[in-house]
Amino acid sequence: MQRLPGLDLLRAIAIVWVMLFHSWMIGGIGGPLQTVADYGWMGVDLFFVLSGYLIGCQLLEPLGRGEPLHFGAFYLRRAFRILPVFLVVLAIYLLFPAWREAPGMQPAWQFLTFTVNLLIDYQHNQAFSHAWSLCVEEHFYLLFPLLAWWLARRSSRALVIGFAVLVVATGMLLRGHAVLHGKAWLESVYYPTWTRLDGLLAGAMLATIQAYRPRWWAGMQQRAGALVIAGGLLAAAAIWLFHDKTGFAASVFGFPLLALALALLVAGGAGATRGPARWRIPGAGWLAGVSYSLYLSHKLALHAVHDALLRWPAVHGFAAFALYALAIAATGALLHYAVERPFLRLRTRVVRVGSRGAIETQAASA
Repeated sequence: MQRLPGLDLLRAIAIVWVMLFHSWMIGGIGGPLQTVADYGWMGVDLFFVLSGYLIGCQLLEPLGRGEPLHFGAFYLRRAFRILPVFLVVLAIYLLFPAWREAPGMQPAWQFLTFTVNLLIDYQHNQAFSHAWSLCVEEHFYLLFPLLAWWLARRSSRALVIGFAVLVVATGMLLRGHAVLHGKAWLESVYYPTWTRLDGLLAGAMLATIQAYRPRWWAGMQQRAGALVIAGGLLAAAAIWLFHDKTGFAASVFGFPLLALALALLVAGGAGATRGPARWRIPGAGWLAGVSYSLYLSHKLALHAVHDALLRWPAVHGFAAFALYALAIAATGALLHYAVERPFLRLRTRVVRVGSRGAIETQAASA
């Protein structure tokens, strides 16, 4: 799949939005951006939709052509993509406790088994807690290829639609039950995989349309601008609904609504020639390329600068903001060029798949 500027832009927006959200660690950024930062957790949902779409395209396009899936190659590519940077950052958190953004941290085995999102005690263990979203994606990477293969063998539109409805309805029921019974919202609603599949499902459904209904997909691309407008309006509605983030209505209905809104934005940005697909914003491609390293390391950079500025109280306002931004970018870039990129290059040499079963990704972003 060729690089798509529209998807690069969305990925760049997602990572910047998430990092603004995590500015709570330093007391918030203040000013007019604070309102934007307060909803920055939605950037993770945008990542989910992008992942669902890109991974879905990798797996469903060969299936749509009647080709077999190369499970071993897929899982090996995912391992090269995810594990090296993750293990380096995890080692830093474990070996240098003073560098953490919070003192408490879940046991290492939960990170290594990608179960931290299911077992976390957020009140006491906040360090590296943002790895929860990686756990959700890892569970998706593990199970979705098997599910896609099974559904493709049955070739039933009703079965696909029924499964999608079941996933959404189950998430709504579980979140509603948790809220009504007063369970801890983060641990029972926000973090668990089974309550956070809306975005990944929405992205995968886009990939399903592209692979199995190319005429529908072509028609959607002809209306890319309208899709972006509709997605923006629905996103605004989701933001309004989430003004009471932990309330019943937001917990039950907000996540499916947000997933639909972001899916429309991704659909509008996924075309090759129309609408947002042609938007080339300077720097967006670079941010998209290093977004994974930025996501994993940005809290370390935030904490380091925060501690340094405690000794330099004269640095504040825009100067402090710029220092935070530079530190985050430098840390992410170092991690990307020293660890992530070399392993991605190694991946292309190790994973050899025949031309009929070639698995392609959007550069290093999938």
